[in-house]
Amino acid sequence: MRKIELQIVSITHSISQAHSYAVLLSEVGGLRRLPIVIGGFEAQAIAVALENMKPTRPLTHDLMKNICQTFNIELKEVIINNLLDGIFYAQLVCKYRNQIIEIDSRTSDALALAVRFDCPIYTYEFVLDSAGIIMEELQEEEESEKPAPEPPSAESMKIKDLSKYSSEELNRMLQKLLEKEDYEQAILVRDELSRRKRKHS
Repeated sequence: MRKIELQIVSITHSISQAHSYAVLLSEVGGLRRLPIVIGGFEAQAIAVALENMKPTRPLTHDLMKNICQTFNIELKEVIINNLLDGIFYAQLVCKYRNQIIEIDSRTSDALALAVRFDCPIYTYEFVLDSAGIIMEELQEEEESEKPAPEPPSAESMKIKDLSKYSSEELNRMLQKLLEKEDYEQAILVRDELSRRKRKHS
């Protein structure tokens, strides 16, 4: 399968879950974005590496990098290779003694290591088709005249609440949430649109 390269765009705090964050990945050379909800520890691990901060003692992912370098294990790339029941799966593609070894990993850990090793991040087309969001340019003037529905509050937004909106309204709501960088709620809207797409396919 053809691999699609991604890059980390931002990490935002979850509004509705105190210890959750959303990391936003962008398709290199494309318009699609892939938001993934991760835990607070992993978000901190990614942010520390992105900002080139040097903790006084190595964090867990720093320790993993140190171990790999000590034993001449090179992390070549990270692949977000599957999506099952809303959970992303990833692989670490490593090189050791001229052998390529693939290791299963949580996606959040894989991203934290990718930043530290400065290695590429990839996914496959079917993952982006299922969970990707297209960052569209501004709508045509006649379409933009119709206001987007106000997104429900973080506390009340559930899948059942989204069923009362049309797909057209959900798409406008999705764009509004993306503009506000509220990626966690955007994920809920995206999943509802994907569910409807699967139902009618």
